[in-house]
Amino acid sequence: MNNRYDFLYLFDCIDANPNGDPDAGNLPRLDPETGQGLATDVMLKRKIRNFVQTTKTDSNQHIFVQEKRPLNPLIAEACSESGLESYKKSDGSWDKDKAKKRPQTEIKTIQQWMCSRYFDIRSFGAVLSTGPNGGQIRGPVQISFSRSIDRIVTAEHTITRLTDVDKEEGEMGRKFTVPYGLYKAQGFVNPFLADQTGFSDDDLKLLFTALENAFQFDQSAARPAGSMNPRALIVFKHDSQLGNAPSHKLFELVTVAKKDGVEVPRAFSDYEVKIDREALPNGVEIIERL
Repeated sequence: MNNRYDFLYLFDCIDANPNGDPDAGNLPRLDPETGQGLATDVMLKRKIRNFVQTTKTDSNQHIFVQEKRPLNPLIAEACSESGLESYKKSDGSWDKDKAKKRPQTEIKTIQQWMCSRYFDIRSFGAVLSTGPNGGQIRGPVQISFSRSIDRIVTAEHTITRLTDVDKEEGEMGRKFTVPYGLYKAQGFVNPFLADQTGFSDDDLKLLFTALENAFQFDQSAARPAGSMNPRALIVFKHDSQLGNAPSHKLFELVTVAKKDGVEVPRAFSDYEVKIDREALPNGVEIIERL
């Protein structure tokens, strides 16, 4: 990869819960001081992983971090495929004392095998130091927390849920939604780390395609069809690996604000997105993918 990339991603939420907080009864996450909604980077990475896992079948596009799947056996598989000891005991556990002393040359071999197989490790990195021990990998793709442009409100709905399939009675429950929120996330692609993990230009295209379709195959009761939508993916492509401008300066060229006369936004059409192209530094190209 010969170029550095920064990108800005906008998505909105309509009568849904974009990212519930398990420490707060699954309420939508928010900044308590400003009232702005928040969504974690992990949430977006999960959508990317799910899209790639659902739509891609190539041998180098497997997903390492999947829901409800233990990771140590996958690290052990990398050891086996690389001809290295996984330090597995007869009872099925791993000898952690021996694994911790694994030589760096072996760890590098394991990491190379894992990067060649798993798209999410090439992209986001991984902690492989558990069990058989494959060390840690820093990924070239970093995504920030998403923050809503304006403050959000949380709507609370009473629902009835069936708790005993042998009885007709149910119990009352709660469901939380955000009537509307437009969220903004920022991303960065480090070409130097991309060289280390093998993250390629084809992987970059897949990453952006996944963001463009992040919610297309992710519908659920908390996020029904049409309730979560990508609205903009603005990519800043530098003509060098080092880059031609600081990331924050590029992000400041994009302004997102409510249109005149709109007090309570309820649709993306209530906002206006502007890009100050005249202030774009030399050596940086803007690519609007959405």
